[in-house]
Amino acid sequence: MLRGFKFRLTQDRHPASVEEYRQAAMRRLPSLVRAYIENGAEDEATLRANRGAFARWTLRQRVLTGTVKPRLETVIGGETITLPVMCAPTGFTALSHSSGDVAVARAAERAGTRIVLSTASSYSIEEVGAATNKPHGFQLYPFGNHEFAEGMLNRARESGYGALYVTVDVPVRGNRDAERRHGLTIPPVVSLGTALNCTFHPGWSLDLLRNGRLGAANYAPTGGLRGATMSDTITQQNRFMQTDLHWDDVAWMRDRWKGAFYIKGIMDVEDAVHAVEKIGVTGLVVSNHGGRQMDSAQGSLDALGAIGREVGGRAELILDGGVRRGTDVIKALCLGAKAVLIGRPYLYGLAAGGEDGVARVLEIFREELDRDLTLMGCPDIGLLDRSWLLPA
Repeated sequence: MLRGFKFRLTQDRHPASVEEYRQAAMRRLPSLVRAYIENGAEDEATLRANRGAFARWTLRQRVLTGTVKPRLETVIGGETITLPVMCAPTGFTALSHSSGDVAVARAAERAGTRIVLSTASSYSIEEVGAATNKPHGFQLYPFGNHEFAEGMLNRARESGYGALYVTVDVPVRGNRDAERRHGLTIPPVVSLGTALNCTFHPGWSLDLLRNGRLGAANYAPTGGLRGATMSDTITQQNRFMQTDLHWDDVAWMRDRWKGAFYIKGIMDVEDAVHAVEKIGVTGLVVSNHGGRQMDSAQGSLDALGAIGREVGGRAELILDGGVRRGTDVIKALCLGAKAVLIGRPYLYGLAAGGEDGVARVLEIFREELDRDLTLMGCPDIGLLDRSWLLPA
């Protein structure tokens, strides 16, 4: 009965899903880093809403369509990518693995896609630019004053970045209870228990000690190799956050950036219309910051539907928040997105396997999209619209 089967006593070499990468990452990382990556604001209602929004839709399944190899290409900011999944900006990326943002960017290029580098990246604008061959995006936290923002814009332009993503949903830091319990406060205070927990994860601790990549390199005066400490970075960000940030400030940035220009953190239809009609954006990232800022906000996918109906066709829409499967990507594209951003999924891959782990996570999305679209009978993501969706 079992003739012809080959058995082996070892596990498969790679996790088979994003969830399995998450489990592998959580085993490797200490509690402080797990809290930073996994948790959201306050009661985490928005964090749950991001995932729950996908469950409200099902996909049509057409048969006998002759679909063989679905087309996954899309164009974002004038750049063709072969996978409609990009890597979102995440700060302190090297907390997951010392190879950090450079590894993520290289893995994205291997997968035919792009990253959006965070202002709070562990490797500087210049380092990531020098390590890659494609024009990636740069995400600007508009903290401080115009001089600070213009300096960041100039550095990104000179380093070959093709698109600017201005994040507007952080006028103040979100209230993240789990982070506070582990000492990520203003200023940070790490307890003895948290420090001891790090020693129980020797692989992570040795990786950190060898490289020392904790702080945000872009906050160093010259974009230096090590950058500011984590404590300095969090304190500086808190000091310069602008509760009075206004549309005029974003318009000023738009005037000074000649490439593709996106606003990240749009969740309201009126704001979306203003951004398109008054600012002249290339596109919008529909995002609630991964549930890490305002709790009790809508799930990102829920907001995307209304925004897509109002401004779809006039600006590129990108969904950020809650994406874990190829079917999630498809539902976002059906509701008007041209691509999605993933954050936590690639951090899981980075923590578990460095650059190769990130590349494998992106490959999982590609495999799932190929399979799901074939099962749906849809030959091209460009054909996806609301007609492919059914209420759950």
